[in-house]
Amino acid sequence: MAKQNIYDNEVFFENFKNTREDKINFNDCIETPILFSMLPDMHNKKVLDIGCGMGQHARQYSDMGAESVLGIDISEKMLKYAKEHNSANNITYRQMAMEDIDRIGRQFDLITSSLVFDYIEDFDELMRKIYGLLKDDAELVFSMSHPMATAWDGTYDRFTRTDTGERLYANISNYCVEGRRKVKWVVDDYELYHRTFSGLINSIIKADFIIEECQESHISDEMRRQYPAAFGGTIHRPDFVFFKCRKKV
Repeated sequence: MAKQNIYDNEVFFENFKNTREDKINFNDCIETPILFSMLPDMHNKKVLDIGCGMGQHARQYSDMGAESVLGIDISEKMLKYAKEHNSANNITYRQMAMEDIDRIGRQFDLITSSLVFDYIEDFDELMRKIYGLLKDDAELVFSMSHPMATAWDGTYDRFTRTDTGERLYANISNYCVEGRRKVKWVVDDYELYHRTFSGLINSIIKADFIIEECQESHISDEMRRQYPAAFGGTIHRPDFVFFKCRKKV
């Protein structure tokens, strides 16, 4: 099974880091506020953050009262940044692919993940492994790219536009064909896995989770008007989808 590690590509990593340092970005303006609105009270929680990246969320969980946070990521570059900029006494960072989480060997009160599950080949298996790492009645809260976004295969531009550049509608291709897609995004041959919305839901259900909440990304009309170059396309399709799931007692 292929394990995606695009963030150790120097060009991709530097682009990602520069994007996150700009206050107007999709993570900070859209994804993180929705993800955090779905989190339970963090006090005294033992938390696993899958694909912790640069450690921003791990540090926030620590500041929100988590008892302990384990952040795992496959990328050496991301973990180096996390350890240098987002450390705390109750945070542990560990280099590990999400495909290998069953090796952790302990259970958690909460498992989170932010925009990482796009890179997993076997989503069914990942859900089963996460279920096994949760205590009874514990929660999984995660985000990933919306199927309407991953349905873009790079053949055409992401949006059809007017002559003046205004986005008219989003382009999708082969929505019903699930599987790996390669597109040009910062680097050539960026890889992710496209799944239909029903495919995602059925994988969660098959793992025996209860889905308590689902959201699709959104942003205010005011933000779209203020930053049309960044967020103008958000009126046509959601970029992210969010799930809050609970392990059955």
